[in-house]
Amino acid sequence: MPINLEPKDVSADLAHISSVLIVYCPVCPQISLAMQADSPWIELLKSGLKTGALEEHIKDIRTSLEQRGVRSDVFTMRLPLPTMCLWTKGQRDRLLKRAEGYEAVLVMGCDSARYTAQQTLRRRACRLVQGMKMIGITNATVRYRIPMTFELRDKTRVQINQTGGYRRDE
Repeated sequence: MPINLEPKDVSADLAHISSVLIVYCPVCPQISLAMQADSPWIELLKSGLKTGALEEHIKDIRTSLEQRGVRSDVFTMRLPLPTMCLWTKGQRDRLLKRAEGYEAVLVMGCDSARYTAQQTLRRRACRLVQGMKMIGITNATVRYRIPMTFELRDKTRVQINQTGGYRRDE
C-alpha cells in the first residue's frame, strides 16, 4: 500500500539556494506520479527501475534550477524495497556523504522520508525541503506487458481526512 503523494511547488523554498541535492525514494513517488500521469510504472528496457513520470518531474525541477544558476544532483537508494522508509545505516551514511557541499536537500517522498533525511542530516548545515505532500494511500494491480513493462491497473486512490475517515477516488 504505497503512500499517495502529490508534488509541491518548492520554488519559493529554493529561491535563494545555490546548490540542491534531490533525494527521492524509488517506490511511493514513482507509483504516485505514474498513476497521476497514467503512464507505465516501470519500463525496464527503456529506463531500468526508474519511472518515466518521476524522472520527467525531477528533470523539470533540475532545468528550472539550472536556469537560475543553481547546481543540482540526484540521490536515491540503489534498489527499491518494500521497506523504503526503513533506511539502513549504510544508506544513511551514503546520503550524509552525498549531501556534503549542498546548501539544500529536496526530499521527494512522504513525511517518513523527510524525517529520515532530517535525522540523517541533523548535523549538516543544509536546508531540508519536502517536495511532495501526502494526500492518502494508493492501491493498484500490477500488470506485466511485453517487453518488460509494468503497468498499474485498477488504480484506487484513498484520501484520508483528519477525522480518521476516508474517501475513495477513482
